[in-house]
Amino acid sequence: MDDVQPLSKGQERADVKKSQQAPSEAQLARRQSAEALGDETNFLSDDFVELIGAHDPMEYRRDGIQINVLEKLRHGGYPPEARLHLIKMPLHECRREIFRFIRDAYQHELRSLLLVHGRGREDDSRANVLRSYVSKWLMQFDEVQAYTSAPAQQGGLGATLVMLRKSERARAANRERQQKRRG
Repeated sequence: MDDVQPLSKGQERADVKKSQQAPSEAQLARRQSAEALGDETNFLSDDFVELIGAHDPMEYRRDGIQINVLEKLRHGGYPPEARLHLIKMPLHECRREIFRFIRDAYQHELRSLLLVHGRGREDDSRANVLRSYVSKWLMQFDEVQAYTSAPAQQGGLGATLVMLRKSERARAANRERQQKRRG
């Protein structure tokens, strides 16, 4: 180590004074995106997920939801009122889009949704990892009553049908309709 030079006096410490720099374009874009979400933060977990088998159907229903509702959903008895295509989208974008999609659908009083996520042939393929996360994320929404793999004509194992609960406004309208019918 012949060409090593000793530090000159007073230079043995780092300069801790912060220099004011303008935010980069990426920082400005992240700030704008965060402000667009407002107080509503994305609570969907991106932690470890248990992979669903490539040929295993997805299915879930909350307590209190009748099995017949899930059966009707599984067989395409509730036509989807909105669709979200997630194929070839990065995982973090899928997380953001699913969050927005479910929230918007609930606010617009939609009940039946279709998420197209694809299905890989291998258990650890990218499409199947996304499929496993979709299953985990849908369980985290209070608005989701049930979901199941779509029938073959709507995408099969590469798509998921989702049933949302009624909004308070829709429940009130339903109660009012029932009262009028009873007389």
